[in-house]
This record gives sequence, structure tokens and C-alpha cells, in this order.
Amino acid sequence: MKKTLKPLGLYLHIPFCKSKCIYCDFYSLPLAGAEERMDRYTAALCRQLAETALRTRLHQADTVYFGGGTPSCLGEKRLRQLLRCVGKHYHIARGAEITLEANPDSAGDWRTLRALRRAGVNRLSLGIQSADDGELKLLGRPHTFAQAEEAVSAARRAGIKNLSLDLIYGLPGQSLELWQRTVERAAALEPEHLSCYGLKVEEGTPLWERQGELDLPDDDAQADMYLWTVERLAAMGYAQYEISNFARPGFESRHNLKYWTLAEYAGFGPGAHSDLGDVRYSYVRDLDAYCRGVEEKGDILDQNDFIPPRERDTEYIMLGLRTAQGVSRREFEYRCRLPFTPIEAVLERFAAAGLARRTGEDGWRLTPEGFLLSNQIIGQALDALGEEKLRREQAAARHDFRVRQDAARGGS
Repeated sequence: MKKTLKPLGLYLHIPFCKSKCIYCDFYSLPLAGAEERMDRYTAALCRQLAETALRTRLHQADTVYFGGGTPSCLGEKRLRQLLRCVGKHYHIARGAEITLEANPDSAGDWRTLRALRRAGVNRLSLGIQSADDGELKLLGRPHTFAQAEEAVSAARRAGIKNLSLDLIYGLPGQSLELWQRTVERAAALEPEHLSCYGLKVEEGTPLWERQGELDLPDDDAQADMYLWTVERLAAMGYAQYEISNFARPGFESRHNLKYWTLAEYAGFGPGAHSDLGDVRYSYVRDLDAYCRGVEEKGDILDQNDFIPPRERDTEYIMLGLRTAQGVSRREFEYRCRLPFTPIEAVLERFAAAGLARRTGEDGWRLTPEGFLLSNQIIGQALDALGEEKLRREQAAARHDFRVRQDAARGGS
């Protein structure tokens, strides 16, 4: 009898960028003078892909994602080399989603995109971020909106039929009207998918250092931008399926859904994360240390934690409530062997305020207004779950104590 292969996502981190955006805290390196390092890095990725494949013989890769950094900076030849390596060592599912992230300034050549499509890439994710050139310049983006339009045209000419555009709201000095113009101009390019992220000021970034001098929209202004976006994109046929993600039917990011549904994925490259075989692990955020470790079979792990399925209770709630699908009593209790009742009590309170609602017979999800307060709602749900787990532990401890007492009396 033929075994059913388990689905697996592959993530390849390409840590090279033409320039560093002021808000970015991902691990990346400047493109200038990086040609030699790119060759060494590509070879290291291929070696580790081959080695890790030995652990995934019972898996089938149904998504492959080139993220960054700016993966398109690696160049057509190296990207095709990596695609060949993946195809050689992994079971690739028929119709697998293979995504390449790119910036508009590095994706304007339709012939290069066509070559990558023929090599397997069937989804392109363009980091447009804004339709306003002034905002792009402030962010440190290396492109204009005209280049974004050219990149979309090149992608379509190359035969890419699954196109995603990334946008950011809450930018310094951005008004609701400016954000609306960005969304309208991006949607006019007719992508199949849109990611709309609220700007986050991450410690260690240039934005963090400059936040005092920049006019950042407050929480209320960001909320107005967000709620308008949900309503406007829905009217244009883009369904919200996660806090920041919208898609036409059938074009949800299958790879990113793996992260939110606790599916298995294997990451490669410095700073990449994995969740494979009940182990969550990540690699060092250092390109040279990563390459040296792969070449010399040394230690490249940064974190490594064993988390069995029954201990995924907090992750299930935290990630599930980020999605439009939400969480299910039946699935939670089956996965985690814990009662859903304390969590449901929290969600019922927020439902009364229009921030959560039931789905189907036993499901719950947050509303768009609830997504705005997701940290607070999820935090209270996890607190209730923690109290239930503590109560159970204390009850078990009391039971064990009584058993020992009874045994001691019986033996005296």
C-alpha cells in the first residue's frame, strides 16, 4: 500500500538587498561587492538542502518560498540552480506553489521572469509598499511607483498568473487619503493577492532611532486606515483571510498559511526558522558563520525546542485567532486534550462588543474590529487557558498527595 506523503513547506532565505529600509529588522546584507559571497552562499544552501532532504523522505513539498532580503538580487542563474536542487532532492507536489519575493527595481526584465517561471516559479510577491514616491524615498526603498507598474507589466508578460503586492500603512506623515490612494493604485494593477501591513517600529532599526522626529500616525489613525482597507478590498473582491492578508478566491498564500495553521515547514539560511518533526529551530543570523558551519558540518543552530502536538495549545489559539478561519473547539480539544470552555468564555465577552463571532457549530473568529485588538483578546484567552492548566496541575498534585497518604496509612 502506497504511503501518503505529508505536506511540507520549504523556505529559502536570501539575505541580500540593494539597500536597507529604515523599518526592516530582517537579517540582510548590502548587495555591493557581494558576488563572491552569493556563489558561496548558493553552494551552502544546496548542500544543506540535500542533507535535510534525508529527513523529509515521507514529506511532499507543496510550497517553496524564496524570501529575504531581496531574493531577486541573487540573479536568475543562482535562483535556477536552487530550484534544480530543490527538484532533485525533494518530492515536489503537482501544482506546488513556488513564490519569489522581489523589489520592483529588480523585477522589470520580463525575459528573466519568464526564465524563472519556466524553472518553476509560479507566484511573484512584489514589495511595492507605497504608491507615493516621497513615502518610498523616506522609507529607503530603492524604487519608484512607476517601476512597480513596470514590474507588474513584466510579470504578466512573463506569464506569471499569481501576483501579490505588499503595502504598508501608518507611514510617517501619511494621511488616510494618501493611504487610500496607494490602495486604489495598487488594486488597479489587478494583483491576485494583497498584503497590507501596519508599520511597526522595531528596536534596532533606523526607524526606531528616528521615531521622535517623524510624524507617525497614532493608533486611531492606523485603525481608520485598516478598517477602510478591509471594507474597500472586500468590495473589490479581495477576501480577508488573515489580519494583514487579502486574496481573490483561490489565491491565498498557501505557504504563509502553513505558519498560521501549525503545518510543517523547513527553513534554510541565516535567521531562517523551521517547524519540522515537532521541533522548532532557527539558524544563526550570520552569513559567514552559516556557510562555514554547513561547509565544515559545524553547529549553525541558534534555537532548538522540542514542542509535541499536545503542548501547542497557546500557539493554536494565538495563530488561529489571526486568521479569518479562526479556531475550533473540536480541533483544539482533539489536538491539545484541554477544555475549550475557558477560551470560549473570553470570546463570548468580546462577541458582545462586536469583536468576535461564532462560525459554524463550534468555531470562533475575530471580526475586523477585533483584529485591531487581537493582542488584547488573545492575551486574555491565553490567561484563561493558563489558569485552567494551573487548576488542573494543582488538582493532580492534590490527588497524588492523597494517594501517597493512603499508601502510607496502608503500610503502617
